[in-house]
Amino acid sequence: YINVNRKELKEADEKTYQAYYCGLCRQLKNEAGIKGQMLLNYDMTFLLILLTGLYELEHEEISYRCAVHPASKKTAYINEATEYAAAMDIVLSYHSLQDDYEDDGSHIKQAIAKALKKDYNRISIRYPRQVQAVEDYMKKLAEAEKRKESNIDIVAGYTGEMLGQLFQWKQDEWAKDLDSMGFYMGKFIYLLDAYEYIEQDLKKGTYNPLKKRYEEPGFEEECRQILTMMMSECCKEFEQLPILQNVDILRNILYSGVWCRYEIVRKKRMKDSAKEVTGNDL
Repeated sequence: YINVNRKELKEADEKTYQAYYCGLCRQLKNEAGIKGQMLLNYDMTFLLILLTGLYELEHEEISYRCAVHPASKKTAYINEATEYAAAMDIVLSYHSLQDDYEDDGSHIKQAIAKALKKDYNRISIRYPRQVQAVEDYMKKLAEAEKRKESNIDIVAGYTGEMLGQLFQWKQDEWAKDLDSMGFYMGKFIYLLDAYEYIEQDLKKGTYNPLKKRYEEPGFEEECRQILTMMMSECCKEFEQLPILQNVDILRNILYSGVWCRYEIVRKKRMKDSAKEVTGNDL
């Protein structure tokens, strides 16, 4: 969900963003081999660029050939925050794979999770606070699902608390601001995920805190208002940070990129609803 809007990104910024993305990919390989590269995502790329800008980190520029895109050489930017973002990516992915296995019984995901266990344990020693935050989060979320928690502020808050801890790379003068920023972004991510999969969860009978609201009038507008409020607070916290490096990329993500997935889901839902009313393909 936390991606750039490439249509509104300057060419130079797009190259920079891609270089950090490629750097994260290479670091994931260093941390966990090829299986680590399978975990590459845009959310942690955002965190990497955010921390790079905040701590004014200089990067090492690497030119290499990518096995997936071998036609031409690629450029990767790597710094201290790349290692941290890769480690957090593995921690989150490990739990996500375990959770998916418990939900749908996917033995492939279970096998990948088992393969990551050694890497996960190693990272736990380096970052005990962050790993504990994720483990606590998974327990709270499981308990909320069991009791069918319908208060979206409570359940989304669990994601916010967890991401707030992960945003705090170092517990220093920026910790409070990063915690608040991660908190609101975490709530946004959880709610947008619930919004996207509400119909699928209704069909499967799986947990979703938006179920009671879905059939009520004004569901779409209520969801948009809540999501807007969460990102507004997140952006407010971001603007208080003294970041100059790559700030245009970060603002592209926060003010535009995060809404790309929402718009795709919303438009598809409107189109499907119109089909049901008319009985025709539009």
